[in-house]
Amino acid sequence: MLALAHSVLATWPENVTWTGVLAIQSQFCKDYFPKSTPAGDTIMQDLLGCWMGAATHTLLRERFLVNSTAFTQNGAVPGEPVKKDENSRRGNWGNQIEFVLTSVGYAVGLGNVWRFPYLCYRNGGGAFMLPYFIMLVFCGIPLFFLELSFGQFASLGCLGVWKISPMFKGVGYGMMVVSTYIGIYYNVVICIAFYYFFMSMTNLLPWTYCNNPWNTPDCSGVVGKDGMLNTSLANATSLATEVVNRTKRTSPSEEYWKYYVLNISDDIGNFGEVHLPILGCLAISWIVVFLCLFRGVKSSGKVVYFTATFPYVVLTILFIRGITLDGAINGIKYYLTPQWEKVLDAKVWGDAASQIFYSLGCAWGGLITMASYNKFHNNCFRDSIIISITNCATSVYAGFVIFSILGFMAHHLNVPVSEVADHGPGLAFVAYPEALTLLPISPLWSLLFFFMLILLGLGTQFCLLETLVTAIVDEIGTDWIIRHKTIITLGVAIAGFLLGIPLTTQAGIYWLLLMDNYAASFSLVIISCIMCVCVMYVYGHRKYFKDVEMMLGFPPPLFFKICWRFISPIIIAFILVSHSDSQSQAHSLYNDYIYPGWSLAIGFAMALSSVICIPIYAIYKVARSPGATFRERLKNACRSDANWGPALKEHRTGRYAPMTSEDAAEGCPHQPHHPGKQRLDQHTQQPQPQRI
Repeated sequence: MLALAHSVLATWPENVTWTGVLAIQSQFCKDYFPKSTPAGDTIMQDLLGCWMGAATHTLLRERFLVNSTAFTQNGAVPGEPVKKDENSRRGNWGNQIEFVLTSVGYAVGLGNVWRFPYLCYRNGGGAFMLPYFIMLVFCGIPLFFLELSFGQFASLGCLGVWKISPMFKGVGYGMMVVSTYIGIYYNVVICIAFYYFFMSMTNLLPWTYCNNPWNTPDCSGVVGKDGMLNTSLANATSLATEVVNRTKRTSPSEEYWKYYVLNISDDIGNFGEVHLPILGCLAISWIVVFLCLFRGVKSSGKVVYFTATFPYVVLTILFIRGITLDGAINGIKYYLTPQWEKVLDAKVWGDAASQIFYSLGCAWGGLITMASYNKFHNNCFRDSIIISITNCATSVYAGFVIFSILGFMAHHLNVPVSEVADHGPGLAFVAYPEALTLLPISPLWSLLFFFMLILLGLGTQFCLLETLVTAIVDEIGTDWIIRHKTIITLGVAIAGFLLGIPLTTQAGIYWLLLMDNYAASFSLVIISCIMCVCVMYVYGHRKYFKDVEMMLGFPPPLFFKICWRFISPIIIAFILVSHSDSQSQAHSLYNDYIYPGWSLAIGFAMALSSVICIPIYAIYKVARSPGATFRERLKNACRSDANWGPALKEHRTGRYAPMTSEDAAEGCPHQPHHPGKQRLDQHTQQPQPQRI
């Protein structure tokens, strides 16, 4: 009944009079109280008093208007809690499932499909699982939990959370730079998947045969012109002939990729022309991302019900089809057969650690941003375990899907699985599409595969864009920019599209791989290591453990305390050292093309651009901080901001509670958290800075 009354109140004109109040009340009573009863008379009197007060006090009327909106939107009745955002100014997820699905979509990306299976078979098959899951337990899950708790506690994005220690705000800017680079080239990969998806809408896949204008004399397909398997490739009579054939042969899918889709140039500096179909798909990709994010987490939280779950449906369909093919078991054996001697190789452990680190999306800023929209007391510890395990299980599952099809292809070509196995774009747009041509109704399987790639890419891209938008909105923080967040989202999307245009040229693939190799390489490792050091040692591990306990209701488990302080930083340093030499050599090649020195210098500059933000901002902050000596300035720059802590007043309890005049007068032992202010010593009346 109150909901009905409030809905009537919401329709009042601004200049309502006493007569109008009586008329509305009279009509309402006739409709809902046709007969006079003691209970009905009491309710009518209460309503009349409330309505009269609302008519004369604008603020009261506005309060009723808000309440009526909440009632009507949520269908609430008296005694039932009203569903609304805990942080009304910033917004929250509609429910916790939306956050979990969004985080799963963010963590589970293209790398789970095209990188993990390759690393697994290259590093000892099933034996690789041992270091992989050890790194998950000691590095992946602890870092994931650290970033989720960090963002959720402060309800701020990757820039705002550094109120914890303002001197380290450069880490947040570094995260933004990394997310910008990744967001630019990641959407180009998605747009190529869109292109292949559209090209699969045909009776015959265009990369099936070698009779196309773009094919070269070296092209030799696995399917003959009559639709049967090319027996000259499948039944080589001798090892020498087989080796020669494999050396000279280029597949139709490879030539379609290089000479038609990319129309690749001979040098990274030779941009050539923009490939208009790819440019159009890039526009479509950015439009889709914007439409899914135009209302922030309110809209993206609904989209992820599909984008985060349907890839598993497609993976399952492809898995069931794959394991029923001839030779599939050989591919799966190649994927899982353990080579235990490789467990002793340090490089295998380095690959396992780096795959866990990059796959979970640590140090990109996305985890902090997504968690910042949680309610304050959400159990992010539980979420971190669920999301991390789901991500790694998806990688293992995707390996079965990939290698069952590759085993089938190797069986028909009569070659080892290693000859058809690939990773990265080579797997997604060359090896796997060629294997699909061998299947009955190949366009259907091609549509499903590339649709899955699109959804996997979009799940990550949503969070990358939201990370940038949230950082900008939180940093400016005015009411206008919060109300017009959609304009910021549109501006970032347009900028991303324009910056991605060079990647659609004939030299675009060179630049895309350069950005992929350098933009998110050692810089992420450095950023994550500095974040651990700042939170655990500069801010203080005891204070942070108490913050987590205040938020969750229980302290972090002892295992996570040890990992945060010691084990995870050591593993991060190990990743940096073990990959410094091997990555510099691997990044200088693309197939047979050797990157010139000037392009590698640009790549290194991209990697350095995110890391250099940290010392530059630290120097700026120390220089602007008060203090007579460098030591004083350094302490003030590291000290937490006065506004650090929970975003809402009802959550600022204990040492975050505002200091009252009574507390100051009595000099009570309880000291609230005011790191930006100096407290006076009772005896000397001299300023006494708070310890870091």
